Amino acid sequence: MEIYLVGGAVRDDLLGVPVQERDWVVVGATPAELLARGFRSVGKDFPVFLHPNTHEEYALARTERKTAPGYHGFSVHAAPDVTLEQDLLRRDLTINAMARDAQGRLIDPYRGTCDLETRWLRHVSPAFAEDPVRILRLARFSARYAPLGFRVAPETLNLMRTMVASGEVDSLVPERVWAETVRALGESHPEQFIATLRECGALARIFPELDRLFGVPQPAAHHPEIDTGVHTLLALAQAVRLNADAVTRFAVLVHDLGKGTTQPDDWPRHHGHEQRGSDLIRTLCQRLRVPNMYRELGVLTARYHTHCHRALELRPKTLLNTLQGLDAFRKPQRFEQYLIVCEADARGRTGLENRDYIQAEFMRQVYQAAAAVQARPLLAQGLTGLALAEALQRERLAAITQVRQAFRDSETPA
Repeated sequence: MEIYLVGGAVRDDLLGVPVQERDWVVVGATPAELLARGFRSVGKDFPVFLHPNTHEEYALARTERKTAPGYHGFSVHAAPDVTLEQDLLRRDLTINAMARDAQGRLIDPYRGTCDLETRWLRHVSPAFAEDPVRILRLARFSARYAPLGFRVAPETLNLMRTMVASGEVDSLVPERVWAETVRALGESHPEQFIATLRECGALARIFPELDRLFGVPQPAAHHPEIDTGVHTLLALAQAVRLNADAVTRFAVLVHDLGKGTTQPDDWPRHHGHEQRGSDLIRTLCQRLRVPNMYRELGVLTARYHTHCHRALELRPKTLLNTLQGLDAFRKPQRFEQYLIVCEADARGRTGLENRDYIQAEFMRQVYQAAAAVQARPLLAQGLTGLALAEALQRERLAAITQVRQAFRDSETPA
């Protein structure tokens, strides 16, 4: 029995970045031998075990053969005669197909270190084309390692395009698409995930609502970059700068989906794109089984993001209606996420990346003033039912009016 450290731990150690997890391959052993040593079996489709002390994953060396379309269409062979080189050959990228032995010596049969040095994301073998999830994984690696200068090798990009054309991508299950997407949203350059999927043609099959944004023009006066798809990626990059969490980044990604359904005769204006976008987000989230908190923020942001941009022009009643529509009084944390989305949207425009977005601070002050008006004093006056609701509305409108005037005065040059 020989045990090797493999995959991401070897790659990241060579890159000098923190190692997140350690995976191991066991050569020359059987499941019974590992179980006898106290390992616990956890693999459903192939023999994977957890170490009794470290709980790290140990997989028996294996080979795979494609038997049907899709992620689960494989026949797995795991036996003591499978070599380390055979196991590494089935992996996705050369930079993930390296190992270290018990003495720490590097084993690199497929020139992974060379591709690390030259910054290529390159497939190990034609077997890459057998698993459509690998397109998503490669796009996610592109999002993670873009700051280090990594790009997709031309022959790998061509292979990905062939996979899309053959329909292999269409067999991806919703849960796996979302799992890879949400992980990509947490990377340092999530916009590169979308760009890579688009470059190989997979975006149109997986996220058609996003793909159709590219080539759709917007008014140059407000959007110097013009293209709606380009703007979306710029806004997503701004969300990272604003330290947005994954839920907020998703809302940024989908906030303008409605512009993809604007009739060309109406370009570059997009009247009503807010409501159309909300409907599209619901459909997308249902198709990919996206968790509720992502869907809810995405839908609300699409519906109300232009309200924030025009906040200084809105009447107090419209401002209050916006807060109520966002359910800000019950969910202030989500309201803050909404403001971050709007700021990322405003800054995600060529040449305007560093401009001030005073609307967010104004909306915070409006919210704080309105939220400070409580029902308890009104209840003490004997108000109930409709009379209570109307009195609460009047006092909140008065508070918003006062904030609005004070904010305007503070922004007016002396």
